[in-house]
Amino acid sequence: MNDMTGSAIDDRLILPPVLDMSAAPELLTNLRRRLAAAAALRIDASGVETITLACMQIILAALNSGPGVRVEHPSAAFTSAFEELGLSLGRAEGALSQAEDSKSASEEPAMPKRILTIDDSKTIRDMLRLTLLDAGFEVLQAVDGQDGVETLAKEPVDLVITDINMPKMDGYGVIRHMRANAAHKSTPILVLTTESEVEKRNLAREAGATGWMVKPFDPDRLIETIHKVSP
Repeated sequence: MNDMTGSAIDDRLILPPVLDMSAAPELLTNLRRRLAAAAALRIDASGVETITLACMQIILAALNSGPGVRVEHPSAAFTSAFEELGLSLGRAEGALSQAEDSKSASEEPAMPKRILTIDDSKTIRDMLRLTLLDAGFEVLQAVDGQDGVETLAKEPVDLVITDINMPKMDGYGVIRHMRANAAHKSTPILVLTTESEVEKRNLAREAGATGWMVKPFDPDRLIETIHKVSP
């Protein structure tokens, strides 16, 4: 992969042609570093020829992190990759601006809701954490289903976001465990998975899931869904 740090010019980050799974950790590191150094960042996507789901998710999270972050000159391959999955690059700034307006309008903001994310993919956990923290939530994380139920036994949470396919205990097991516990009979549970089959969605609903979203997630839609199920 090309050195993205070497491609950074002032407030501009030039993306390399290939953004595959191996490129995701470096992309995440570079975006975090640049966003920590400055509030504004222009992401030049003019040379992108290939982009995978993990890198798309990282870019969406970066766009949702501040009003000064934007994508410039997206290539046809870059644009079509997002359009094929029904993801929008243009809504993150507006959603964030509305969130900031809501914060300033509240003299005494309520305590942030605490969300537990359960996923065996570090990339997805990082993206969820970035998205949820930027939206003002407190975030706990678990690396698999068993780790998730152990965390639930020790920490109170307002909502759970869980994957389905995980080692030790899958998402269905997590949902059933929670619904069998009086403390979590009504805790909202969102399923976030690559699965899209109706049968699996119905199985999750029967187990007690509140909602179902397919990866890669749209940060705006995720936050909107959280507010709907946990007002």
